[in-house]
Amino acid sequence: MPHCLKSVSRSSVQSHLILCLSGAGIGGLTFALALSRYTDIDIDIYESARALTEVGAGIGIFPRPWKIIKMLGLEADLLKVTETQVVDGPVSTFRYRKSDQYEGIEFYTLITQGSLMLFHRADFQQTLLNHLPKQCRTHCLKRLRSYAQRQSGPIELLFEDGTTASCDLLIGADGVKSAVRAGVLGEKAQWARSEGRREEALEILQHVEPVWSGTNAYRALIPIQKLKAIAPNHRVLNTPGVQYLGKQGYIIAYRISGGKLINFVAFVVKHHLENTQFNGPWMSTVDNSAFSSIFAHWEPEVRALIACVENPMQWAIHTVRPMQSFVSGRVALLGDAAHSMTPHQGSGAGQAIEDACILATVLGHPSTNRTNIARALRVYDSIRCPFAYRVMEVSRINGRYFTLQLDEAAGAMDLDKLPPKQQWDNLQQLGSRIVKNWEWTWTTSIDTTLQEALRMLESIA
Repeated sequence: MPHCLKSVSRSSVQSHLILCLSGAGIGGLTFALALSRYTDIDIDIYESARALTEVGAGIGIFPRPWKIIKMLGLEADLLKVTETQVVDGPVSTFRYRKSDQYEGIEFYTLITQGSLMLFHRADFQQTLLNHLPKQCRTHCLKRLRSYAQRQSGPIELLFEDGTTASCDLLIGADGVKSAVRAGVLGEKAQWARSEGRREEALEILQHVEPVWSGTNAYRALIPIQKLKAIAPNHRVLNTPGVQYLGKQGYIIAYRISGGKLINFVAFVVKHHLENTQFNGPWMSTVDNSAFSSIFAHWEPEVRALIACVENPMQWAIHTVRPMQSFVSGRVALLGDAAHSMTPHQGSGAGQAIEDACILATVLGHPSTNRTNIARALRVYDSIRCPFAYRVMEVSRINGRYFTLQLDEAAGAMDLDKLPPKQQWDNLQQLGSRIVKNWEWTWTTSIDTTLQEALRMLESIA
């Protein structure tokens, strides 16, 4: 059993730690569950919502983070809420179609090494909650406003309702609008100003506020019977998943909740507005007219799906500008608070799960105690920060590919003006690049990353 998942009790008074976790999404709960194996770490979870509920629809877990799920003992219960079968070898995962025309063209099938496990996000979170031990104390309606840390002594937390708390270390899993990230970057900027590096301080503060990716997602859950009634032979009913691609956006659809629902997401993409500010609410319920005109002349399969959508949720997809570090002293970020990324790789949740595992590993290590928390966090940072940002970038590039852009500088290909053979060759090249962008999910291993974390800890112990 990997070290991060052993139940360990350390008798030293210095080893007893009080940890506050801000945020109880998938990343935060996975971290709390992994850390709960260490009986001398007290965990308080502070969540701004009234109840621990997950907003969103589908979620995909690739083989790397699925290994963590298995190590945490979640596999059996999660398999009860998905029709995806665990396969270690080659798996047909998504079919890609050029769909911005009356007759779509299926040009590529993504074959992964190991299953992409598909879930309803709420089912996934509920499974985490079911496994969370009672010693993880949860506090709802607690939105963090700010924190203060000094070189020694406890970190002091201030919540929006005026209450306070203290801890030995603070973990920010509080999402893309993270208050903990604002504090981490504020500390770094203050330090830079104190040393006369004013331009650097200003640059650091540019990373506090999220930026719009130029993409809006329109999400809905479609009852399987509703699609069957109007399109009984629809491709989504009998394939693992389909992505319908075009120049101005794309649609992804796959079955979840044991085949009872279809997770539907339509993306409307304006790449030229990447890294700008979005005018309007980031999340709102809209009607189909908000996005359907983009897809009005697409193939019939696409229009059948849209006809089944009622009151979709519009999400303005925001990201975090890459930072130099996830850590400041005894405070660390994980998940969207650290690396909120576009969903074009289906890896946002998986990367949060990996953050959780590595962070629990370094904090639960026998050599970690109250006097050297910052050292353990630096190990986490050195491993997770560069890796997560590489995934963030390939996700951004995938968003270009899914709108038929082989060359970012040249923009979208006008495939319709090409002869059939040249059009097909370009689509095959696009498919090859898509699969190349995803190969890391099965050619790399979380085991190697865990071993590296332990080696680094032991080398500086």
